Amino acid sequence: MSAQKINKLVLLGTGLIGGSFSLALKRARLVGEVVGVGRNAANLARAIELRVIDVASHDAAQAVQGADLVFLGTPVGQMGALMAQIAPHLPSHCIVTDGGSTKQDVCALYRQFLPNQLASCVPGHPIAGSDLSGASAATYGLYEGRRIVLTPLAETSAETLATVRALWQACGAIVYEMDAATHDGVFAAVSHVPHLVSFAYMNAVLGKDNGEQCLDFAGTGFRDFTRIAGSHPEMWRDITLANRDAILADLRANVAQLQSLVALIEAGEAGALTEYINQASQARSAWGKKRI
Repeated sequence: MSAQKINKLVLLGTGLIGGSFSLALKRARLVGEVVGVGRNAANLARAIELRVIDVASHDAAQAVQGADLVFLGTPVGQMGALMAQIAPHLPSHCIVTDGGSTKQDVCALYRQFLPNQLASCVPGHPIAGSDLSGASAATYGLYEGRRIVLTPLAETSAETLATVRALWQACGAIVYEMDAATHDGVFAAVSHVPHLVSFAYMNAVLGKDNGEQCLDFAGTGFRDFTRIAGSHPEMWRDITLANRDAILADLRANVAQLQSLVALIEAGEAGALTEYINQASQARSAWGKKRI
């Protein structure tokens, strides 16, 4: 299915994810007017300057009037309040989708706040990002060759799902579908917990008596391992609390692995330690080759 043009796109949250979605659709000539909604006047002004949006607004309810597509690009903790604000003002034909990193909680929010719009709702998660944020971080090619996971509701119409799928494909993305619970389990393991481990490791270094000296001598390995520790605190707080059960299970599995590693080192078991490291090394190398 080829993507149909969206006459009015409303971004609730004008940052990296929503802004890059807008730019990609603009480049594909699939969007007319883009309205950006946010609280930060400077960010909205920058978004207009960079042509990420055409109109800025601080009023979500007013902005969605006459909209064909609404994209929720805020941290998941803010989505419920925004849905409540826009619900009475959404046109009946308007599609609502999002870029939230957790999906079971967001699906529940759609049902709670947009019960009359569910056929036109498509929860989604673009697997693309950066440690940068705001409209200035938005880029035309962010989604090229990247994966987008859609977790449609039971009520989502086939036509709505096809429309959202086609729009993401027009952005250059590869679109997948899965149920919300599977999504949250997968991304706890490969996204949410790695961020939390990076935060914990960074705080462990800071907690050392000579933490500043350690940072002075940190090299490329430290830089690569801790890059994601520079991520947005509010967003990752919301993700962690939203996907609490799956994250706790995987964090405990990581703790168990660390305890096993400590035991190997304490015992001085060189052969077993080599095997432990080799298993991880080979798996990481094989994964890296598949991603090229």
